Amino acid sequence: MDEKLFSIIDSLEQNRRLSFEELTWLVSHRSVEGAMLLAKKAAAVRDSIYGRDVFVRGLIEFSNICKNDCLYCGIRKSQTACQRYRLTEPQIMLCCQQGYALGFRTFVLQSGEDGWFTDERLCQIVSHIKTEYPDCAITLSVGERSRESYQKLFDAGADRYLLRHETATKSHYEKIHPKEMSFDHRMQCIQDLRDIGYDVGIGMMVGAPYQTPEDLARDLLFIEDFRPEMCGIGPFIPAAGTPFAHFPAGTLEETLYLLSIIRLLVPDVLLPATTALGTIDPLGREKGMQAGANVVMPNLSPVQVRKKYMLYDNKICTGEESAQCRNCLDLRMDKIGYTIVSDRGDIRREKSHV
Repeated sequence: MDEKLFSIIDSLEQNRRLSFEELTWLVSHRSVEGAMLLAKKAAAVRDSIYGRDVFVRGLIEFSNICKNDCLYCGIRKSQTACQRYRLTEPQIMLCCQQGYALGFRTFVLQSGEDGWFTDERLCQIVSHIKTEYPDCAITLSVGERSRESYQKLFDAGADRYLLRHETATKSHYEKIHPKEMSFDHRMQCIQDLRDIGYDVGIGMMVGAPYQTPEDLARDLLFIEDFRPEMCGIGPFIPAAGTPFAHFPAGTLEETLYLLSIIRLLVPDVLLPATTALGTIDPLGREKGMQAGANVVMPNLSPVQVRKKYMLYDNKICTGEESAQCRNCLDLRMDKIGYTIVSDRGDIRREKSHV
């Protein structure tokens, strides 16, 4: 193995941080040997905190209506091929009921930035879920809102919030978003969520259009400094009918490599093996676990709307009933020595590393 690569990986394991130059070099010099070593070290660190437990999050995609026109997204405002829908509160509650019976103790409510879901409507849904299922965590993933809105949702019972930063490089952000969207506002939203008291999830696409090794190094530095409770990364997958439809997809190998680096930077982070990983490789989620992940997010949305929430092409698990999806995941994880647990799956803060 390259002596410099070994030295940087060893430094990452020992010190839990690297400089921008070291991260850029590490990202630029991925090798099979280096990836295997990183995965082995990442899995060992994950095991020392979480063992082989896998936490499940029940994903409820309750609206695919969005006011934004992000250049990569399959449900962007100007996507004419998208059949739009909104779930009603009773439909959302039915998803929770089915999920609870299957052992889910976290519900992730995800949507486009749909203005119909005002603070009042969303707070009512959050409060209803919390009243019915007080032993469950509620994660929201509904985009950029005002600090006041985030506070109201937190007070109504939301525990966690996912808002991918997408990229920590302002110039790159501007290449993949419309001019109406602001990098600074995105980062302010993330800080507001942390200040209010949410468990915060950030993350980025791997292999996004125009992304450079330096961009990824800045992403990793941001993750290292912010220390999120959750971090969701997945390969960029092109979506038909978008400006980036003909760009190449990100790769499984690079995504796994970055998963391992993130686990070593933030050992106690809750790290999903995403649906996008399973979309580009039949064993993608299993490989994600072996690279240091410890969360999976099966879909609890009604089967009839799943194909309409197409953030990218060929998304998996759009035709399975929730029980089928859960049973399939149980078997898949068991086969590689991991156990899906019925647990809120809260972060287990690592004792300070010396």
